[in-house]
Amino acid sequence: MSTMIETESLRFAYPADEGGEPVFALRGVDLEIEKGSFVVVLGHNGSGKSTLAKTFNGVLLPAGGKVYVEGMDTLDEKLLLAIRQRVGMVFQNPDNQIVANVVEEDVAFAPENLGVPTEEIRRRVDDALRAVGMYEFVTHAPHLLSGGQKQRIAIAGVIAMEPDCIVLDEATAMLDPIGRQEVLSTVHKLNREKGITVILITHHMNEAEAADRVIVMDDGKVAMDGTPREVFVRVEDLRAMGLTTPDTVDLLDRLKKDGLDVPLDALTVEACADAIAKAVAGD
Repeated sequence: MSTMIETESLRFAYPADEGGEPVFALRGVDLEIEKGSFVVVLGHNGSGKSTLAKTFNGVLLPAGGKVYVEGMDTLDEKLLLAIRQRVGMVFQNPDNQIVANVVEEDVAFAPENLGVPTEEIRRRVDDALRAVGMYEFVTHAPHLLSGGQKQRIAIAGVIAMEPDCIVLDEATAMLDPIGRQEVLSTVHKLNREKGITVILITHHMNEAEAADRVIVMDDGKVAMDGTPREVFVRVEDLRAMGLTTPDTVDLLDRLKKDGLDVPLDALTVEACADAIAKAVAGD
């Protein structure tokens, strides 16, 4: 696969308080994210995960090192528009991204500002709303929708720009379990059916189970990087960083410590149940 986003020795510092030193949120991050992949970035508050997300489309610019989007340097001001057309951002609070009083007008906002012809905007709006399962709400008022529905409208607004990559920065944090599942199902479908690269920043461990890759941030650096199975079997390392594990792994770890011979890499509920059943039968 070709590379969607690459970082080289990436550093970022927030301005210091008066008389203080700048606070480095990223401390030399080297990453390569493949096109078409589904990547989850985990980390506790202050780990640098959201800061990292905002560097992927030039919302934040490096204080050191580089970020490349399909080979384009985010520090090159002339390329920022092209970069932001390729990498769309969905943030935590959908209310902050909704700018119109009608769903279709909100989804059309970005293409209109990019100068897309009217007929093309109509096609993009309809396609984007169908892609997120919200076409029936085309003439609805966004403020009357549920949190999960609003977030899907926000995602549709990004899709209408026809990006190659969508970054969701804690986009499920304010949603209830049903809303989180709506958003997750939507982005998995976009990744699977349209080949859109998805980078999901989250603190919900269970959202990482079906990812291609899990990156764990700690103190502004990449602490772990691998498949969900490779990362989540490192239970004690995750706990040392103040992180939990998916519920299934936590259960298996507790049973293992109580003497039941179970694997820790059975992430799904079905796999976990099978592993426990086999272990009990073996006893």
